[in-house]
Amino acid sequence: MKIAILSDTHDNIWKLAEVLKQLQDAEALIFCGDFCAPFTLAQIAEGFPGPVHVVFGNNDGDALLLSRVAAQAGNVTLYGFFAYLKLGGRQIAVVHYPPLARDLARSGQHDLVCYGHNHQANVETIGETLLVNPGEVMGRFGRSTYAVYDTETHSVTLHEV
Repeated sequence: MKIAILSDTHDNIWKLAEVLKQLQDAEALIFCGDFCAPFTLAQIAEGFPGPVHVVFGNNDGDALLLSRVAAQAGNVTLYGFFAYLKLGGRQIAVVHYPPLARDLARSGQHDLVCYGHNHQANVETIGETLLVNPGEVMGRFGRSTYAVYDTETHSVTLHEV
């Protein structure tokens, strides 16, 4: 199973549209926070046909409206600040903040831990756990990036838009 991992869109709907076009092989999508406005979450839901798993970041606005958008979409699950998933036979944790993600990876309880917040694409291994920051979709700091995780090979590839 291939899982797209995105973070930190910050309402850049133009870059998000480009990313969504590139995700044809992904069967699920994880979003690590900071979509910001509810219309960006709606764009993700409409642009990705599979299940979408989302956590809040520090710049996500109207929580009530975001919850309504997620509920109406039919393919979005909004977890709050932490998500614990089992996809493709893998244990996955999702959080927005790097220090919390690192602690989750050190616990050894997850195959994959995903995070965002600092806009820096990063893939590293802690024990048997892959710790992944897909970078930022928004492209504010020069690179618009996302990641794809393959549950069969337990590997991650970073992609630049």
